[in-house]
Amino acid sequence: MLQDRLCLSERRACQIAGQHRSTQRREPHRSDEDAALRARLAELSAERPRWGYRRAHAALLEEGWALNRKRVQRLWREEGLRVPARRRKHRRLGASTVPAKRLRAWRPDQVWALDFQFDQTSDRRILKLLHVVDEHTREALAIRCERRIDSDRTVAVLERLVTVRGRAPEHIRCDNGPELTANALRDFCRFSKAGPSYIEPGSPWQNPFVESFGSRVREELLSQELFETLAEAKVLIEDWRTDYNERRPHSALGMMAPARFAASWRRSDQQIKRLSLAVDR
Repeated sequence: MLQDRLCLSERRACQIAGQHRSTQRREPHRSDEDAALRARLAELSAERPRWGYRRAHAALLEEGWALNRKRVQRLWREEGLRVPARRRKHRRLGASTVPAKRLRAWRPDQVWALDFQFDQTSDRRILKLLHVVDEHTREALAIRCERRIDSDRTVAVLERLVTVRGRAPEHIRCDNGPELTANALRDFCRFSKAGPSYIEPGSPWQNPFVESFGSRVREELLSQELFETLAEAKVLIEDWRTDYNERRPHSALGMMAPARFAASWRRSDQQIKRLSLAVDR
């Protein structure tokens, strides 16, 4: 094309295109002797899609072919055979009754937010923490600390909270972790009539309250204490949770502690109910 349109010499055109002159003069042609080998390489690639030319060469040697690795590599490339890129596995996503980005808590026990956090003891063994936060009152309803927490233990924590508080939440906001998309949590939501609200993958800002709570746990507790044992971690974490609920001022609640804010909300709610009953009478 360069020679025809710009009237360039072959030497100058090859220099511009970065092509050696010998490849321009001598057109490549396929040898008939390689036809059977090319067909066999194509079969190996179809049978073993995760194999490269090195394993294909070893397999051909086992079959009795007399050839070196460079020849197999050249034919492998000419045939366009390659190991396909690994595809990322798709995670199972939970089915939400209400989209997380449109869910907002206006009263206690309307939305419980769940999240996991990790730390370790002095012997470098993993600690896994399950946070359960009431989004309206900002109360830390539970911080379960174990070496391992699966879906069954998550449901056990929720069932205990329902027993203690006397009612289940209207919605549960959480991410799409395997513990939270398992059938155990789905069964809990179905039997307790709590609607699951899963955030979109890679969108932690859709679960802001428990994420903020986790940052407070990390800054005020986990970064300050070195846990020697699991039992010590459980005691210190539960003491911190009690202090957080009852004595720590919360900026989003007018510098009131979450437990105090929840108590004032319950008192005002009871007063409204009494007034409504009086008006009805």
